[in-house]
Amino acid sequence: MSDLQLVLTEDGSHTLYNPRLNEHYHSTHGALQESMHVFIEAGLKEVCKQTNTVHILEIGFGTGLNCMLTLEHSMLESIRMEYTALEPCPLKPEMLDALNHPSLRKTQSAHALFRLIHSEEEGDILCTEHFHLCRHKQKLEDFVIAGKHTLIYFDAFAPGVQPELWTAGLFKKLFDSLEPGGILVTYCAKGEVKRNMKAAGFLIERLPGPPGKRE
Repeated sequence: MSDLQLVLTEDGSHTLYNPRLNEHYHSTHGALQESMHVFIEAGLKEVCKQTNTVHILEIGFGTGLNCMLTLEHSMLESIRMEYTALEPCPLKPEMLDALNHPSLRKTQSAHALFRLIHSEEEGDILCTEHFHLCRHKQKLEDFVIAGKHTLIYFDAFAPGVQPELWTAGLFKKLFDSLEPGGILVTYCAKGEVKRNMKAAGFLIERLPGPPGKRE
């Protein structure tokens, strides 16, 4: 992971670039904007309209940006959240320290919360009274999903980089882990991905994309 490069995106937030994969962790048009638009607005806020206890599964914890924003929402709205995250390749502490994600948030505790969610590569972290994080250093293919989830953040690298994660078989595994009416959100809108999701049982809704992306 030492070859990762820090990149400043168009909204002033950082992302990381992996030259070995020729892939960014977030949109270069705006890392923070993308996470807010795709995962928080289209996913988290939608399920929070229906329940005050949210069970989240994230595929691709990465920099922890989605988790930090979710934790903020939990604190602001006093909503209980159980957050399970998969990340087989956790980032090194020096790379996490270089990211400016907490500096861009208005909450005074943002830096402390960001450090907290990264305090363990694997295991349980009680972040607040309402927010419990469990991180697993495992691949989705090997992970046994326990219980049912209200919401899935599917934030793996793109299908061209990690095609094994975007198959109908793995989407069926995720579909079966959702509660009735549960939601899976992802930034990817490729035709093949949508077909695989439909084959797994999902109903697809196309939404306007974040800056730089049509849908």
